Amino acid sequence: MTQTVRLYVNVDHVATLRQQRDTRYPDPVAAAALCELGGADGITVHLREDARHIQERDVRILRQTVRGVFNLEMAATDLMVQLALEVKPDVCTLVPEKRAERTTEGGLDVAGGQGVKDAVDALRGAGLGVSLFIDPDPVVVRAAADLGADTVELHTGYFCNAAPRGVEAARQLARLQMAARTAADVGMRLAAGHGLDYANVGPVAALPHLEELNIGHGLVARAVMLGMAAAVTEMRSVIAASASARIEP
Repeated sequence: MTQTVRLYVNVDHVATLRQQRDTRYPDPVAAAALCELGGADGITVHLREDARHIQERDVRILRQTVRGVFNLEMAATDLMVQLALEVKPDVCTLVPEKRAERTTEGGLDVAGGQGVKDAVDALRGAGLGVSLFIDPDPVVVRAAADLGADTVELHTGYFCNAAPRGVEAARQLARLQMAARTAADVGMRLAAGHGLDYANVGPVAALPHLEELNIGHGLVARAVMLGMAAAVTEMRSVIAASASARIEP
């Protein structure tokens, strides 16, 4: 039986629009509620250390109001870990973070020192789910498993940035498929995200063993035209059609 792929909507870009004018609107908390009304299974936000879009206030209110899964993306720093231990999101997704980047540029360096391991241990010790946002590489997937995380989120940006239906897109999709199978082999839950929109989500939604997708910019951009609930409902339909057609190995 084909497993349903869950959709977690990232509402960071709603907060970006708010912060452009330092107003109280549009409120990502209100946007999250509309996403759930449209069928979203969860809400994702990235609280950056420079608080350029999502604010700590948003995180605390969303923890109280999100009815589905609340996924907090965060750097593996003492400050962010302490906040997560206090707020207790359902899932903490550890991501790399650079001050100058416009969006996350690559996967987490899972072999880059003790900091990630310490963060994973602290969060898991508090009973929180831990996901690592990583490049689609079997070696990196196995390293993530060794760190004790229960989920890997594959970075889909390389696939999304490739020319559609070109040689590079096919190569990047094969990388994702291999990493997905490795995640299943080592007993990890599988998520994916970054750069996904209505045109390119299909092949990713059909990845073997995939359980959830995190989608933000493409969906929020669509919502500007259609409305948030309608945009979520449309994305759910695209994902479901692709997931139902996949063949599990």
